[in-house]
Amino acid sequence: MTPAPPGTLIAALDSELGARRAAGLWRTRRMLGTPAAPHAVIDGRAVVAFSGNDYLGLAADPQVVAALREGAERWGAGAGASHLVGGHTAAHAALEGALAAFVAPAPGAAALTFSSGWLANLALLTALAGRDDAIFADKLNHACLNDGALLSRARFVRYPHGDVGRLAAALERTPARRRLIVTDGVFSMDGDVAPLAELFALAERHDAWLVVDDAHGFGVLGEGRGSVAAAGLASERILAMGTLGKAAGVAGAFVAAHPSVIETLVQTARPYIYTTAAPPALAHALATSVALIRDEPGRRLRLFANIARFRAGMAALPWRLVASATAIQPVIVGANEAALALADGLWRRGFYVPAIRPPTVPAGTARLRVSLSAAHTDDDVDALLAAFATLAPACARDDLG
Repeated sequence: MTPAPPGTLIAALDSELGARRAAGLWRTRRMLGTPAAPHAVIDGRAVVAFSGNDYLGLAADPQVVAALREGAERWGAGAGASHLVGGHTAAHAALEGALAAFVAPAPGAAALTFSSGWLANLALLTALAGRDDAIFADKLNHACLNDGALLSRARFVRYPHGDVGRLAAALERTPARRRLIVTDGVFSMDGDVAPLAELFALAERHDAWLVVDDAHGFGVLGEGRGSVAAAGLASERILAMGTLGKAAGVAGAFVAAHPSVIETLVQTARPYIYTTAAPPALAHALATSVALIRDEPGRRLRLFANIARFRAGMAALPWRLVASATAIQPVIVGANEAALALADGLWRRGFYVPAIRPPTVPAGTARLRVSLSAAHTDDDVDALLAAFATLAPACARDDLG
C-alpha cells in the first residue's frame, strides 16, 4: 500500500471545517472575564448577558461563594479518588441526603451525585438497560440522553416531540424485557415542559421506568423541586436527574430515585464507579445552594416576573416565540446566517444572546436562545426588548447592520 502523502489527515479536517463555516455552523467560544452574572465582561466588552443557565442568580451569590471557600478550607481542592475507593466524603453524603429529601421523586428516595449531567445520564441508562431492553425517547431530548441510550445497547426508539399517542403505539408493540420512557423535563432549546402526567400514565400501563432529565426544571419548577413535583408525581418507577450547575449555580448533577435504583447505580454504573469524585468543596457549597432554593421562593417569583415581562414586550415584534413558560425563551429566526446576524446586532448594542443552530436544533429553526435569570433587573429586560425593537425594521429588510 502506498503511504498517504503528508498532511492528508489534516487537509481532510480543514476541508470539513471549511464546509461547516460556509454553512453558517461555525461555533466560537467567547471568553468570560467576570463571574457569571447578567452584567459581565465578555471578550473584553461590558455586556448584559442573556446566555447562561444561572436561573436563580446563585453562581455568584455571596452565600454560595462563602460556602465554597469554607468547603475548600475544610476539604481541600479535590477528592483524590473515586467514591468507592476513598473519595466519598461527609460533604457528598450530606448533599445527597438533602437532595433526596427535597426532590423526593419516590417515597423514601435516595440520591447519588455525579461530576456532570452527562455522566449521570450515561450511568443511569447503561445501568438499567441492556440488549434485551428498549428505551423510548422524545425526539428533542438532550444529546447525553441519546448517547446513554446508544451505549446501553438497548433498542432505541425515538418518538416525535411530545407525541404521547406515537409513544403509546410503540410501547404496545415492544417485546422488550425492560422498558424505559426517557424525556427532558424542560427541553433545553424550546423551553417547553414534557407532558409528564401522560408519560407517567403510560409507564404505569406498560410497567416501565420514567426517566426525567430535569436539568432545566430543578430549582425553577415545582417550588424548586423540579418538573416531576410540578406535575404532582411521586412513584418508585420515576427516576429524576438534575444538574447542579444551572439553577443551583455550582457544578455537577444528581440522580434521585428509589434506594434500590441508587444502589444499582453504585454497584454497576461504570461512569460512577470509575470516575474520581467531584471536589467535596463543591458539595459543601451546593448544600447552601439547595437550602437557598428551598427556602427563598422570592428568587423564583422574580424569575417568573422577568419571563412575563420579556414575553409581553416581544409580542409586538416580528419574531416568533416558542410557547415556553420557563426561563428558556427561544426567538425563532429560521436561517443560520439570519440568526447570526441578529445575535451580532444585539452584541454591538451591548447584549450577549447566543445564536443556536443545527444540529443542536432542527434545520430551518435557528434561533436566539434568550435565557432569563432572577438576577436580571426590569431595566435589563427592558433594554434588551428595546434593542430587539431597534433591530426589527432591519430584520424586515434582511439588513441587520
